[in-house]
Amino acid sequence: MQVSIACTEQNLRSRSSEDRLCGPRPGPGGGNGGPVGGGHGNPPGGGGSCPKARAALVPRPPAPTGALRESTGGSTGMKYRNLGKSGLRVSCLGLGTWVTFGSQISDETAEDVLTIAYEHGVNLFDTAEVYAAGKRSSYVITTKIFWGGQAETERGLSRKHIIEGLRGSLERLQLGYVDIVFANRSDPNSPMEEIVRAMTYVINQGLALYWGTSRWGAAEIMEAYSMARQFNLIPPVCEQVEHHLFQREKVEMQLPELYHKIGVGSVTWSPLACGLITSKYDGRVPDTCKAGIKGYQWLKDKVQSEDGKKQQAKVMDLLPIAHQLGCTVAQLAIAWCLRSEGVSSVLLGVSSAEQLMEHLGSLQVLSQLTPQMVMEIDGLLGNKSQSKK
Repeated sequence: MQVSIACTEQNLRSRSSEDRLCGPRPGPGGGNGGPVGGGHGNPPGGGGSCPKARAALVPRPPAPTGALRESTGGSTGMKYRNLGKSGLRVSCLGLGTWVTFGSQISDETAEDVLTIAYEHGVNLFDTAEVYAAGKRSSYVITTKIFWGGQAETERGLSRKHIIEGLRGSLERLQLGYVDIVFANRSDPNSPMEEIVRAMTYVINQGLALYWGTSRWGAAEIMEAYSMARQFNLIPPVCEQVEHHLFQREKVEMQLPELYHKIGVGSVTWSPLACGLITSKYDGRVPDTCKAGIKGYQWLKDKVQSEDGKKQQAKVMDLLPIAHQLGCTVAQLAIAWCLRSEGVSSVLLGVSSAEQLMEHLGSLQVLSQLTPQMVMEIDGLLGNKSQSKK
């Protein structure tokens, strides 16, 4: 299972070294607000001290009726948006820790990146490991379910695997519940009604507060929503999806309609296409780049393919616009992702504190990205999604 971590907006402030890593220590009863996710009762177990602290519950603000309701953190400048039309507030830039907490960098560097991100207002952390799980009581923790063991019953989205897999994840995380459980990939072997009923069950049992989808098609998400409404079950609140300059149709053409019709938001990942959308490759693969690292031959092949070379040429075409804005191509690409309708948060993938600080600078670029510049970028890319009647 993959694990995502977020922390509540009200706790985003500078602290002492210990508090930055461990967060506040609530007394018995833990959470600072009522439950979210459809009026269900408080999950069993209260708050705890670091390192086995419980996730604080987030008060539900009024659901937005139009575009994503956005606010800015006073001390950090970070922007916060609702996760779809749920009451959960997330930073518009999250930290995708698949790279940060991978084997290619040290634990010390990873901890520095996590702390710096938190101090700059990031409250959404997505990871494929359990690093730092439970170290801060203000975290909102989510987990993905699909891949488990080797047996037929240890993968997929059957009721058995959803419930047993989630309980196993909670045991490893040393938590009584998670805030969001994602159904990772659709499963043609499991009926949609079974999936939705299983997700509703884990929420009613206090094992999770919300559920969402990851890499699902728009028709599958709508089917899950319709199934939930038909049988008075709980629908998904968001979809995790890949989105960047060269992967845009789903976010631009499918998810906005789902957001307006049924309130499903999106959390996007890989805004730089695994590092392809930078000016560092320029037709070659330096040894210091990710594509030159052992185990990333697939990325090297992609960079050196015909499509990869064409994409690199288009990235170089974006340099004049980046220079005009006084930013890097990476910052421009991330800001471009942030302006998409219905996007609650864009997950960053960084391997150093310096890289994180550069990517956080995309917030300043977003405010300068005019409609005319977006049209110019679309013209250079030549791949703007067209509506299909």
